[in-house]
Amino acid sequence: MRKHHYTPGTIISQVFKYFSLAFFAFWAILPIISCVITAFKNDAEYQSTSVMNLPKVWEFANFAKAFKTAGMGQAFVNSLIVLFFVLLGSILISSQLAFVLNRFKFFGNALIRRLFLFATLLPGVAMQVAVYKIMGSLHFIDHLYGYIIMMMGTDVISIYIFIQFMENISTSLDESAIMDGANYFTIYWKIILPLLKPAIVTSMILKGVGTYNEYYGAALYLQSNKLKTVAISLYTFTGPLGSRYNLICAGVIISLIPALIVFLLCQKQIYTGITAGAVKG
Repeated sequence: MRKHHYTPGTIISQVFKYFSLAFFAFWAILPIISCVITAFKNDAEYQSTSVMNLPKVWEFANFAKAFKTAGMGQAFVNSLIVLFFVLLGSILISSQLAFVLNRFKFFGNALIRRLFLFATLLPGVAMQVAVYKIMGSLHFIDHLYGYIIMMMGTDVISIYIFIQFMENISTSLDESAIMDGANYFTIYWKIILPLLKPAIVTSMILKGVGTYNEYYGAALYLQSNKLKTVAISLYTFTGPLGSRYNLICAGVIISLIPALIVFLLCQKQIYTGITAGAVKG
């Protein structure tokens, strides 16, 4: 049996490594613990105790109150509709754009790629005045379909993810398909797209998390109570006279449950997609 010989330097390195992991893990999980503890406190106890003090009476009714008062049932339905169409549209648009930019060498190809890269450097908030005017002129404000169309717009990060994956797909597949009589749409739909499954998973994770947690655009363009998403519904308990953070924390935990379920059910596909994306990219 092979014996391990630990030098003082190796021991110090190992101790430092595990101490760093434990230290950063503690600070990462601390807000979650605080949120869970706060979610079970009543109003009086939250105002009179520290956020890390355990509640004397565990208020399980906070979750039902937060769900009903904030209208989270309708908010979940709206968020699910937005997520489905945004992810579907974003994947199709980004993969098709990437297919054109990767497979067709035309005048301006490099310029378009640079413009996409330049677009990522522009802060979204700085462009909201122009976007708001466009949304207003198209009568997209306060309509769920208008918000969906805006959110499924060109996703530059997804485009570059798909381009990187396509660079590892041999063009000989395209040439063989063309010789068999396939057109470019058939090549994209039946050959390229099935091979992009890891990239699709990676793109869906990035786009899905951003869309589910998006607040600024949803609050700006979805002004009716019946159209609010989960991110907006949590702000029901804020106001000029104070915020009921115990109910907000209860709502946060409720909003995390769908994401947690999706992660537990699809963690194999998620890990595969992220790992493949890291290697291919």
